[in-house]
Amino acid sequence: MSFRDLAPSYIQALTPYQPGKPISDLERELGLVDIVKLASNENPLGPSPRALAAIENAFLALARYPDGNSCTLKTALAERLGVAAEQIVLGNGSNEVLEMVARAFLGSESSAVYSQHAFAVYPLIVQAVGARGIAAAAKNYGHSLAEIRAAVDSDTRVVFIANPNNPTGTLLPAGELLDFLTRLPATVLVVLDEAYYEYLAPAVRGDAISWLGRFPNVVVTRTFSKAYGLAGLRVGYAVADAEVAQLLNQVRQPFNVNSLAQAAAIAALEDAAFLDDSLEVNAAGMAQLTGGLRTLGLDFIPSHGNFVSFRVGDADAMYRGLLRRGVIVRPVANYGMPEFLRVSVGLESENAKFLQVLEQGLEELK
Repeated sequence: MSFRDLAPSYIQALTPYQPGKPISDLERELGLVDIVKLASNENPLGPSPRALAAIENAFLALARYPDGNSCTLKTALAERLGVAAEQIVLGNGSNEVLEMVARAFLGSESSAVYSQHAFAVYPLIVQAVGARGIAAAAKNYGHSLAEIRAAVDSDTRVVFIANPNNPTGTLLPAGELLDFLTRLPATVLVVLDEAYYEYLAPAVRGDAISWLGRFPNVVVTRTFSKAYGLAGLRVGYAVADAEVAQLLNQVRQPFNVNSLAQAAAIAALEDAAFLDDSLEVNAAGMAQLTGGLRTLGLDFIPSHGNFVSFRVGDADAMYRGLLRRGVIVRPVANYGMPEFLRVSVGLESENAKFLQVLEQGLEELK
């Protein structure tokens, strides 16, 4: 007997999420030093100085369990976002919040819709609860709201929309989203995954949280892992109708956001100067990367995040070639984009090294 036989068939068929390759793996495998990792959309500036100070101050309380309700962090977020604390659900990264949605609202007799080329976690969490996943056809590597609406079935309970989308960086205008919501049955929960919201230029930045009064079936998820530089501490959140938030909290694990993460997130929220610096570095880095890709004659998808996906032909060979030269990017063949790689925005020197070794790799593949 195999223990696999004891698991449901939909669990046996799961393919675990593959994160970006760690620097330590490349050091161990190839004996390289001075490695540049541009694979996981992390903030190249690291955490906010205020967040680091808050973490240090929280060390002495590590023998105690964290505040299970994260009351101080919820209050800070509620004040910042103009909502009630009862509308906020905290998670071990926004990934956990997405999983809470699946656990609370999906089951073996229901379905969820997400877009082709959208965040790989959506089909995983849907499959993990035995629900049926429906991938709507994309349009120019981005979400097609018409295709998503057409894919909604009588048993559909959740629609996942990443805005901006990972790994393509595409963005749906606020007006199109609002029109979509008015045409969707109120019984379908719409998760607007805004992990890269802070990177949006003010001219294109919608305010989905303000829509909750009109659309109680909307859940907005965000994270401290990207612009706030706290990926290693894993803290994300959802803003939702209070009834929806209560259901998510009913499936939330106790003490799911640790003490250091709570302290750091509160401090990071208060450090507006650091966030401004992060956005400035990202804008400059994006211009550096896209300018370099144009110079090399490579097509790329214009991005509203802190990464860009570019077409390189034999992406697997190029990925391995970049690794040999000490640069880690992200292959995206599992997103249905086998000719593309995704590169995160790094520091100026890191971006320059990537472009240099990319040019060498292109010469090698000729």
